Amino acid sequence: MNQSDSDILRGLISKEFELSESADDADVVVINSCGVIEFTERKIIKRIIKLKKAGKIVVVAGCLPRISPRKVRDISDGMLSPDNVLEINKVIRAALEGNKLLITNLNTVDKATLHPIKRRLKSTAIAIVSISEGCLGKCSFCATRFARGRLYSFDFNKIIEEVKCAVEQGFKEIQLTSQDTGAYGFDKNGKKLPDLLEAISKIDGEFRVRVGMMNPHHAVKILDDLINAYASDKIYKFIHVPVQSGDNEILKDMRRNHTVEDFIEVVSRFRKNFSDVMVSTDIIVGYPTETEESFWKTYELIKEIKPDLVNITRFSPRAKTEAYHLKDIPGWIKKERSRKLTELVNKIKLEEYRKFVGRKYRVLITKYGKNNTLLSRTDSYRPVILTNGKIGEFTNAKIVSSTNTCLIGEIVQ
Repeated sequence: MNQSDSDILRGLISKEFELSESADDADVVVINSCGVIEFTERKIIKRIIKLKKAGKIVVVAGCLPRISPRKVRDISDGMLSPDNVLEINKVIRAALEGNKLLITNLNTVDKATLHPIKRRLKSTAIAIVSISEGCLGKCSFCATRFARGRLYSFDFNKIIEEVKCAVEQGFKEIQLTSQDTGAYGFDKNGKKLPDLLEAISKIDGEFRVRVGMMNPHHAVKILDDLINAYASDKIYKFIHVPVQSGDNEILKDMRRNHTVEDFIEVVSRFRKNFSDVMVSTDIIVGYPTETEESFWKTYELIKEIKPDLVNITRFSPRAKTEAYHLKDIPGWIKKERSRKLTELVNKIKLEEYRKFVGRKYRVLITKYGKNNTLLSRTDSYRPVILTNGKIGEFTNAKIVSSTNTCLIGEIVQ
């Protein structure tokens, strides 16, 4: 979502100012911030201070101006919240004149209507398209909802128009993003995510769509229609469904609005309907009410489901949230639980990825990887590393080896 907002910010800024290649050459640096966990906030605050010491004017956009307004205000030259992206040049002009402009008032902007001003850097085949902002949740640990607000689904036709423009510009992978893609349309009693996917699938051209994170309780409500929409060859068979815990009591404490059974149903139904589905989920370890028994329930769930990707985060108390007032679990316990879960996940991925060695797949090369390699994706979004090929090209690859993070392939006829 922040990368999509950065595309909008770059487009707006380039209308009045010259964009530099690096922060070292810039007079003004705009940081589009995230505040999902305390570690991320500390990292960004440290970056702002370092840039200020280097003599830069620093404007802070994104979530931190709402999550930690005092900290940002005290060390920056101006700030604006995610729903005020259109005011970026006003904040920059004020900062250049020595005035600190702070724009964090609540605003409603349909970012799907802003796609003509997006300035995408075409070093990849990927275009990020936001479909909504905010969420319907009340998660007890989440500070992002303070920054992004309640769900606001963007205009259906404008989203289709943006995807169509991105495809016409040569982008081959469309990443649909929001705080919760599964909630799209629930605020308007209109068209939902499956309708959006079906309309996008009808756009001319050869491309793939990756659907971003969707919470289990919304995915369950639209499951039949969602699976039908996923039947299109243009939709990656990839789902990111965050379960957060394998214990229903912890999920209640987290105010997650779903059960472990909801998560299992979504995953099992997708696997039943498609021969190869890449499953991603999120886990928070060390939530204040998580007992040893609760943790092992999470461990057993991951062992049973065998997700392809698991984003493991140690609980981080965030000010103003309900969980902030709970007694925190000692850091060493969180660290140990995270270590055990990470070892399990790595073992699962290593075993599962070995099954693909020797098989051939049609892949889409999406961007450059490390050490002069190329990253490509199968139709289920599995990462395949290649040593030759062209960005944006569909090609055939044979899997010759694997690691616990990716498949290694060679192009074949």
